[in-house]
Amino acid sequence: MSEKIVEVRNLTKQYGKQKALDDVTFSIKKGSIVGLIGPNGAGKTTIMKTLGGLVYPTSGEIEMYGATDEKGLNHARTRMSFMIEAPYEKEKMTARENLEKQRLQKGIPDKKRIDEVLKQVNLENTGKKIVKNFSLGMRQRLGLANALLAKPELLILDEPINGLDPEGIVEIRELFRRLNKEENITLVISSHILSELSLLCTDYVFINNGKIKGVFTEDELKAECSEYIQINTDNNEKASAILIDKIGIEKMDVTKESGIRIYEKLDEIRYISKTLYENGIIPVEIAKNEVSLEDYYMKMVSGV
Repeated sequence: MSEKIVEVRNLTKQYGKQKALDDVTFSIKKGSIVGLIGPNGAGKTTIMKTLGGLVYPTSGEIEMYGATDEKGLNHARTRMSFMIEAPYEKEKMTARENLEKQRLQKGIPDKKRIDEVLKQVNLENTGKKIVKNFSLGMRQRLGLANALLAKPELLILDEPINGLDPEGIVEIRELFRRLNKEENITLVISSHILSELSLLCTDYVFINNGKIKGVFTEDELKAECSEYIQINTDNNEKASAILIDKIGIEKMDVTKESGIRIYEKLDEIRYISKTLYENGIIPVEIAKNEVSLEDYYMKMVSGV
């Protein structure tokens, strides 16, 4: 079992009567890439600011690398880097000049570290080009280079692909993969773009209106988005009883809105239809479908 390096337990952040976070609980495993997913205003940034010590919770507890007290948490944060607000940059400076300024401010003695992080984010050949003339993707990579200067074990990034074009998104995605696999960096990435995070993450935390809606591993999410047989009949209640009694169906949902959904015996659709018909049930609809990640996302964040 992977080591848990961060645990958030029953975290609540309240501003007056408004709860930005409401009893939030989840954990971060070493070596994982965690997608923190929800619409704008869901509470993603508040979680990250709380982890970074920029916002203090109203109640609940954060444990990082075994520490829960303020002194211990501040020490644990030296093992982490955050890119929560817009990347820090001086527009009239080059990438190297920006990083040199940050290296000195952070007290990092190794000057060669700048060359290392520039190479990591593919900005080593920008030369005398000033940041003002950088594309949005280059600016994001410069922000990541700044976050990487101190050799973090855990990298927490708020909407790092927001506003990027498709080429920029691919560049950032491949960079995250390299950091995770080659540098052994654990990542937490917030986004409202589930389709992109689904290509990258090992774990998922769904949040909306400050509340956790679901926590899944990659395999668990894939199982939730698996294929199913959709059935609607003239009597769904009787049909579901027949499916259980005559065919032995166990993995099945029956709702007024969605009708009958069967998650097993997916290759026996003709036999299922025949059995229903022979027992006096006429299938109005019977077809094999699949839950898309986007559909599941909407279900999670809406609480349906």
